[in-house]
Amino acid sequence: MDETILQTRGLTKEFRGFVAVNNVDLNVKRGQIHALIGPNGAGKTTCFNLLTKFLTPTRGQILFNGADITGERPAQIARRGIIRSFQISAVFPHLTVLENVRIGLQRATGLSYRFWQSDLRLKHLDAPARALLETVDLAEFADEMTVNLPYGRKRALEIATTMAMEPELMLLDEPTQGMGHEDVDRVTKLIKRVSVGRTILMVEHNMNVVSSIADTITVLARGAVLAEGPYASVSKNPAVMEAYMGTTDGALQGAHA
Repeated sequence: MDETILQTRGLTKEFRGFVAVNNVDLNVKRGQIHALIGPNGAGKTTCFNLLTKFLTPTRGQILFNGADITGERPAQIARRGIIRSFQISAVFPHLTVLENVRIGLQRATGLSYRFWQSDLRLKHLDAPARALLETVDLAEFADEMTVNLPYGRKRALEIATTMAMEPELMLLDEPTQGMGHEDVDRVTKLIKRVSVGRTILMVEHNMNVVSSIADTITVLARGAVLAEGPYASVSKNPAVMEAYMGTTDGALQGAHA
């Protein structure tokens, strides 16, 4: 699809004279996996914080489905269907895996914050919660306390809880950070699987992940857009290779942001 779901125009964030995000024009197409990459300090997470209004832009616009959302608060952004994960897994460790997903599903029932309700009132959410857990290969862990899950499984659970809130746009911040190869492979395949019928914008440091699943890649350097396009063209861009490795020779494959 060519329809733009998320767009920024001249998005800029300054901190006491330091420009962390500099005049970024971003166009995320509906139905794509769009990766935001760049060397350390490139402004990737700051850009995510601006999109979800954890930070207020110094100037510029953010448009979602054509509507200007620049002045909206984080809760309003979430209600529009922009749901974000974080670099550090954000799940409830002392609830079961099933209960974590059920909390996400409560949003649509109007019971989101009524944690003191009887478990029986929420039983009707068990079936859709288990279906989501099946999607992310966690069905066998449904009754396990979340604190006992391995790190990679916790990240998969976080994706499930994000999906439970029926996002129109999923923002994944470093979904494979801190993982071993086996977990990276599992979560990469999971992101590809759950992207069907959804739009995903992800910050990711692992170029093997990006090259295997991203439709479009935007490269940031010093807060500004350095290059954009499919991996095949971006990875051969001399400016991109110099930003990552200080040289215009060699390949970008395997480099980390």
